[in-house]
Amino acid sequence: MTDALKRLSDEGVAIWLDDLSRTRITSGNLAELIDQQHVVGVTTNPSIFQKAISEGHGYDQQLADLAARKVTVEEALRMITTADVRDAADILRPVFDATDGQDGRVSIEVDPRLAHNTRATVAEAKQLAWLVDRPNTLIKIPATKAGLPAITEVIGLGISVNVTLIFSLERYREVMDAYLAGLEKAKERGLDLSRIHSVASFFVSRVDTEIDKRLDALGTPEAKEARGKAALANARLAYQAFEEVFSGDRWAALDKAQANKQRPLWASTGVKDKAYKDTLYVDELVAPGTVNTMPEATLDATADHGEITGDKVRGTYEQARAELDAVEKLGIAYDDVVQLLEDEGVDKFEASWNDLLKSTEAELKRLAPSEG
Repeated sequence: MTDALKRLSDEGVAIWLDDLSRTRITSGNLAELIDQQHVVGVTTNPSIFQKAISEGHGYDQQLADLAARKVTVEEALRMITTADVRDAADILRPVFDATDGQDGRVSIEVDPRLAHNTRATVAEAKQLAWLVDRPNTLIKIPATKAGLPAITEVIGLGISVNVTLIFSLERYREVMDAYLAGLEKAKERGLDLSRIHSVASFFVSRVDTEIDKRLDALGTPEAKEARGKAALANARLAYQAFEEVFSGDRWAALDKAQANKQRPLWASTGVKDKAYKDTLYVDELVAPGTVNTMPEATLDATADHGEITGDKVRGTYEQARAELDAVEKLGIAYDDVVQLLEDEGVDKFEASWNDLLKSTEAELKRLAPSEG
């Protein structure tokens, strides 16, 4: 079952699970995935927690205790989510130790309502790092304009970061620049750079979803031919940018100080169009030094019928550029698409967070002890 996943790992792709719940932790399922499916990390987001808390009864005891203490819904939510992340981090700790901190990591996101507030994002990142209190945590910060200086400041404090919601090549370069600036700050402060890690979550499937929708509206043979190519092309050109930045002079000075490269992470790798193979964004994005974070359905599909045939990224840059150019020539503006996706991404996570607050509040009321 896991030959394809082993091949993927052997090619230098770290397999992270894009999901977490209390039940997954307590049932032993997460430990099983680590042991049998080559999973070496976990990512979470507001949507994942909203689903976990609103389904089943895995959180009832903790919610009942929190209700008895009459904590605010925001405090209850942070107690619940950081408990899950802490427990998952403990399960992944042997992987963290075995990979010298590269993998074995669990991501938790800052409140998405703070996405356009630099100072509040930094404060929230510090609070989350303190609350979880595990060295193998990554604090997720969205790659908004306000998020960029926050990334620099948080990295500069020695806190490891997962930069999320990256769609555009220009923004990705700004993210790498923010990371390097953060490392330079950390170096000035005398921090051990070898202990600071980061990944840059470059979103994949949503690019095809939006561009394919616009291509379908055109309805021409050229538009039909361009379907399903933009997301892979975009990700491959991101890897080209990664190679350039982390082989330049600025990086060389940090490399001497034992700094770690910020690995590209392929996010949103579940295929949304049934016309495409369900392992498309795994099979076609194999490259060394990357992470692929998959929902469990994609993980299972890859284990069952993934086709891992070596590096599918390096050497493709000219073709990738031509594929994105072809979309532009059809009148679909790349800059417009990626900005829309960033805005929508923040809005979706904020909506999920608000839903999560509402469902948590309802559960607190349901489980509150009767007065008297």
